[in-house]
Amino acid sequence: MLFHFCAATPPLFVLWIIMAQVAGQEDREKTTALKDLLSRIDLDELMKKDEPPFTFPKTLEEFEYAFNEYGQLRHIKTGEPFVFNAREDLHRWNQKRYEALGEIITQYVYELLEKKCNMTKETLPVDATEDEPTGFIYLSPDALSNPSKLLVLIQGSGVVRAGQWARRLIINQDLNSGTQIPFIERAMQEGYGVMVLNPNENYLEVEKSTKSPLPSPTETSDEPAEKRERKDDKEGKKKKEFYEKYRNPQRETETERIPIRENGSSEEHVLYVWDHFVSRAAAKNVFIMAHSYGGLSFVELMNQRESEVKNKVCAVALTDSAHNIWLQETTKSTQDWMQEHCRNWVSSPEPLDTTLEPMMPDCPRVSAGTERHELTSWMSFDSIFRFFSEFHAKEGEEAEETSNSVTTRSGSHKNRHQDL
Repeated sequence: MLFHFCAATPPLFVLWIIMAQVAGQEDREKTTALKDLLSRIDLDELMKKDEPPFTFPKTLEEFEYAFNEYGQLRHIKTGEPFVFNAREDLHRWNQKRYEALGEIITQYVYELLEKKCNMTKETLPVDATEDEPTGFIYLSPDALSNPSKLLVLIQGSGVVRAGQWARRLIINQDLNSGTQIPFIERAMQEGYGVMVLNPNENYLEVEKSTKSPLPSPTETSDEPAEKRERKDDKEGKKKKEFYEKYRNPQRETETERIPIRENGSSEEHVLYVWDHFVSRAAAKNVFIMAHSYGGLSFVELMNQRESEVKNKVCAVALTDSAHNIWLQETTKSTQDWMQEHCRNWVSSPEPLDTTLEPMMPDCPRVSAGTERHELTSWMSFDSIFRFFSEFHAKEGEEAEETSNSVTTRSGSHKNRHQDL
């Protein structure tokens, strides 16, 4: 019995001795490097040894997608909608592909604004030099000269740019629901001048001129710098090779952001456009439509230019606005004005235009007829233009009453003068 045990155990003893030898200084260093690696990246990323390069098509045609007659994005060959998971188990690559398509969509919408809506770009800042970052907005031909009505469109935050409400809707649903094109065309048909703001175009992103070296696992330790410098070159090379073997196979380009002067945030952008464009427009009645974070930027504009906004803006339509009158510290007079001139269409299961309980003493809340945040603007389309028309008619009646009053007073003075 003892003989059989001794005969069977030598391989186990040999294996134990080998494991004990491996678990030495070198193994501890590898373990440290691996722990450092795991703290830097996702575990899922460790498995992506065969991740394809981040090189994607530059046009819709190269992507093999096109918009059909209904404004829906479809594959040219199969006619199928866009598929996010083009490659299974490669989420990061799929996401990068989606973002690359999104950039193409942005340029496509710019073309629609220019060719379909006949709008022109205006560079920001208006006095920009040749070597500084710039942004832009879009103006209809009569945006500054229309004497009657001007519509200003302000989108929410994120990757969307001028002319877009939601990139996801453009790609997965259609152009009507995801872009501002229907609002622009309807406004032009009803005699509005139009300004399309671009509040997320805040900086120029450039590649860093100097690339930072790959951090060594020892750089995050408490070991003195002098001692680290005395490390053997061969030992450091082994650690780097181990790290490089298991790190994420593709490094993304390191970039830095250079802010656009006086347009470094959505709030700054809206204020700048107000000062240099909206306030100088000829229109007697300005109408504003703002989605999500755009509503917060509008309220911030009121905080900065309260009297000007009250004098020039007729009505404001908000869709699922992100503003907060308490956090933004609005005045009581601003809140009272918003009660009279603003309406917020919010995501709700209730039917469209159903009056909802107020959450704050600012603008009335009504249902947008959808529970999807990104759809609130499109679902409220007709209601918003009715809202604007009612206010414009009201303003016209008040102006006529004022004119008649002045005429009556003038005639009365004239009669008294003749009597004398």
